[in-house]
Amino acid sequence: MSDLKKIKSALISVFHKDGLDEMVLELKNLDVNIFSTGGTKSFIESLNVDVQSVESLTSYPSILGGRVKTLHPKVFGGILARRENENDKKSLNEYEIPELDLVIVDLYPFVDTVNSGASEQEIIEKIDIGGISLIRAAAKNFNDVLVVSSKNQYKNLLKILKENKGITDIETRKTFAKQAFDISSSYDTAIFNYFSGNEPSSFKTDISQKRKLRYGENPHQSGFFYGEFDKLFEQIHGKEISYNNLLDIEAAANLISEFTETTFAILKHNNACGLASRDNLKQAWNDALAGDPISAFGGVLASNREIDIETADEINKLFFEVIIAPSYSNEALIILKSKKNRIILKKNNIELPKKQFRSLLNGVLVQDKDLKTEIKEDMKLVTVNSPKKEQYNDLAFANILVKHSKSNTIVLAKNKQLIASGVGQTSRIDALKQAIEKAKQFGFDLKGAVMASDAFFPFADSVEIANNEGINAVIQPGGSIKDQDSIDYCNKNNMSMAFTGIRHFKH
Repeated sequence: MSDLKKIKSALISVFHKDGLDEMVLELKNLDVNIFSTGGTKSFIESLNVDVQSVESLTSYPSILGGRVKTLHPKVFGGILARRENENDKKSLNEYEIPELDLVIVDLYPFVDTVNSGASEQEIIEKIDIGGISLIRAAAKNFNDVLVVSSKNQYKNLLKILKENKGITDIETRKTFAKQAFDISSSYDTAIFNYFSGNEPSSFKTDISQKRKLRYGENPHQSGFFYGEFDKLFEQIHGKEISYNNLLDIEAAANLISEFTETTFAILKHNNACGLASRDNLKQAWNDALAGDPISAFGGVLASNREIDIETADEINKLFFEVIIAPSYSNEALIILKSKKNRIILKKNNIELPKKQFRSLLNGVLVQDKDLKTEIKEDMKLVTVNSPKKEQYNDLAFANILVKHSKSNTIVLAKNKQLIASGVGQTSRIDALKQAIEKAKQFGFDLKGAVMASDAFFPFADSVEIANNEGINAVIQPGGSIKDQDSIDYCNKNNMSMAFTGIRHFKH
């Protein structure tokens, strides 16, 4: 039995008709017998191409306002019949069912309808029944039938029709079938998630686009990225983006999006090692870099302003992997492109998802994204002393950084500049000591600096250590049974402290 099959008949019923005309005309040139329904049939007739109505095949009209058009044995029999099976051939002859070699069907735009804010009844009417059934039937019988389930496949089909005269091999049909089941699965997932609302009974998600990475977190691990990266960023220049680049890019994009003032961030291994908000971008860069010029080497840079030539000149002095910004001046791009592997990304104004999930053990963890950002009004002063006006700004600045740093974490800030941070430590004391040591290493004066913590202080030792270094304003969630110990120490030593009531663990 040859696996080569010639297309002699086709069923066409599509919602999206753009690009369909060229294929229909080529099917006409190949003398393919075409069956169709409703608007698709009218479209084909407008091309002066002969087409038979499905109704003439089934002897039943489209009923229930178009809900039932193709659900009939004379349609599905012609698709599902195994061409080499004698019993199937006998049934086709007995009931006068024509073989259907090509099925071109797409689906009602369910997701687009949901996203448009349509009413529930409009959404329900966009749940495709006949189309999904035709696609699955044709894909199941890929041994004999070619299924085209998306307008994105029209180009490949046209190539088959023109170059191969409508003859397909088994591998081609199987590939199209795999794509059909992918589309079918995605469609059902979208419907399930719509009906499930915010608390689905099982975890189902659909991300269709795949990007093969050079490797995973390490060279001995394979890696893929599933998602529409190009919707979020335009890659202007540079090498292929890696697994670790993607992790840092997400961390940088999340952090920089928190700021409205002119701000520059430098990240390494998902944590900020430099951050500053200033009146001009060049100064923001210089002060961000001053926070830790050693860790900045090979890092990921992010700004919320257009990169100008003056800033680009300074940035170009450092080796870094990735830069992210909303735009770049032409002169700045010339400078930044001087390193061929440097990844230059333009951030599009697209909202990131509000849900997070990660694989764990033999399952998946799902949670709401941490979207809470405390401002001055959210700070509950718990000490006699109040922070100075500028310190309130620094406390809010430091608290944003804490939210985007690996736990346990302590952030020290002054004049809207990251002085130092201790991140990913097993104790809060160790995180504080690490931050103090780094601040001193790079010559910062901690007198008048502020301290932020991602979680409460279980004892007063952290505020005591901070006070001994000249840090006199603290922001933390509060919630420890020994909060009063820390409050009492602050009051006795003229320190100010504010509680937010919001913990910001990040693991």
